[in-house]
Amino acid sequence: MRQAGKWLTGLAIGLAMGLSALGHGSGALAAQTAGQSSDILSSPSIVQTPAKQPVGPEAGVTGKMLKAGTSNPASWLMYGGDYTNHRYSPIKGLTPAAVKKLKVAWSFPTGTSGQFETSPVIYGGVMYITTSHNRLMALDAKTGEMLWRYDYALPEGLKVCCGPVNRGVAISGDLVLMVTLDAHILALERRTGIVKWNTEITPYQDGFAATSAPLIVGDKAITGVAGGEYGVRGFFDAYDIQTGKRLWRHYTVPAAGEPGAETWAGDSYKTGGSPTWTTGAYDVETDTLFWTTGNPSPDWNGDLRAGDNLYSNSIIAVDPNTGARKWHYQFTPHDVWDYDGNSHIFLVDMDIAGKPVKAVVQPNRNGFFYALDRTTGKFLFAKPYVQELNWAKGFDEAGRPIVDPAAMPQDKPTMRVCPGNLGGLNGAWTATYSPLTKLAYVPSVEGCQNFAKGIVVNVKGIPLLGGMPNPVDVIEGKDHGVLSAIDVATGEIKWRYEDPDPMMGGAMSTAGGVIFSSTLDGHALALDAATGKELWRFRMGGAGRGQPVAYELDGKTYVAIPSGGWSAITALSGGPTNIPEGGQLFVFTAGE
Repeated sequence: MRQAGKWLTGLAIGLAMGLSALGHGSGALAAQTAGQSSDILSSPSIVQTPAKQPVGPEAGVTGKMLKAGTSNPASWLMYGGDYTNHRYSPIKGLTPAAVKKLKVAWSFPTGTSGQFETSPVIYGGVMYITTSHNRLMALDAKTGEMLWRYDYALPEGLKVCCGPVNRGVAISGDLVLMVTLDAHILALERRTGIVKWNTEITPYQDGFAATSAPLIVGDKAITGVAGGEYGVRGFFDAYDIQTGKRLWRHYTVPAAGEPGAETWAGDSYKTGGSPTWTTGAYDVETDTLFWTTGNPSPDWNGDLRAGDNLYSNSIIAVDPNTGARKWHYQFTPHDVWDYDGNSHIFLVDMDIAGKPVKAVVQPNRNGFFYALDRTTGKFLFAKPYVQELNWAKGFDEAGRPIVDPAAMPQDKPTMRVCPGNLGGLNGAWTATYSPLTKLAYVPSVEGCQNFAKGIVVNVKGIPLLGGMPNPVDVIEGKDHGVLSAIDVATGEIKWRYEDPDPMMGGAMSTAGGVIFSSTLDGHALALDAATGKELWRFRMGGAGRGQPVAYELDGKTYVAIPSGGWSAITALSGGPTNIPEGGQLFVFTAGE
């Protein structure tokens, strides 16, 4: 069931003019934070239930294991599956024929509201999941039995723009690591659930939060921050895995006198935004870390920040040992549509015009599918992957978009600008790449908006927005979802699977030729990787917003798919608003 008209317009205005109804700073979720509801956060103290005895293998996760990625089907060790971020499972038994026989092996509730966007991590027969509101649990990966549980105590007055989410843990040695909504990073003993260290990334009161899974590179845990709607100065950090000590920080907005400062008018760089809230990728061969950045602040009024606003809406390649920048490419210079550059990236080796290229590719939130040379940052091509795109007319030879001036936010906007500010693909969910088909599979939102320019008021800790999007397609019922199969070497669309609702659940591909995802109306979904034909669906109940993974234990294959959305964001996208909240993890198997 959809809700349209004035109510949805009001919701969009509420999101754009303070996000107070949707964020953690006030409204319903703030009541939870203040302990005024029966939610997880009603207790001011940490709820910690350590394992009765150590669980999982004594031997810890090594760097060699992380470099091997998903090649061992018994494990899924990082958010992107492997360092290339392919989210590809080598399990050949997950074929179009086999998935038609999938049935529920076990299911587990999160006990929390808000989007359940996790990507489970599996090691040694133990599954580690995070939930909204920073609950972390270890489960028996074969049965779903809870082995230990840790609830992080969140303070009042959190500065969270778009839901109380967490997208998963990182694992290294004997530790699992999680970031928090109050901008901390902490490590727990993976076998017991006991906290080893807890480090503040930055004061959350200034507008910061942290929501995504850290990335382990050597002895470092790399993580970024959210806060682009609060006028923060974005950055991403490296922390010593064993001690929690910060080793380096890479700012994504330059200070006065630094390269890139000239791309900000006056002192607008001081509130430049450029958050780093998604998980990056790592090239083992060249020892290069890739991280993406989000919108400049304020979001929808760029008058006071004239210029390209580096390094917002960019991909940045850095030396993981020092944090020093090697190169950058900016997807959307002077972004005034909230087209964060934070969506999923893949490291892909491919041939272009008969020549081998080591590339990094991305289906960007702005609607273009990009390919860059990952050794130099050179622009190779960008092609539309969404069905409607009109904010830019193309690219010049240097890879700079040619913007349609009519698409800029106006005092009284009339142009229907495509895509809207949710995407396309959005960094809140994943895409996948199959090295067998050489296709990227991208769940996305198909919907347009117009963008109203507003006044700019800068108060630390208060959203700095400068306008609002108006969801015209949602109001008129034109929005929908698409999962597109894209040739990464050309940007050509091979097939599209369409859904009545925006597709905002992550994706996974398999060696057996199947793509897994989920839908906003609560279905787990399997598609044929070659054709896009629907093979299987299962009603989970809650909206599909999480990231699917697969693993094999004792000769049996499992597929885990999280279920659970948040009606506020679902409504803004045009999805069904009558589905109850609450997270539930479903794990499926094809049987013996």
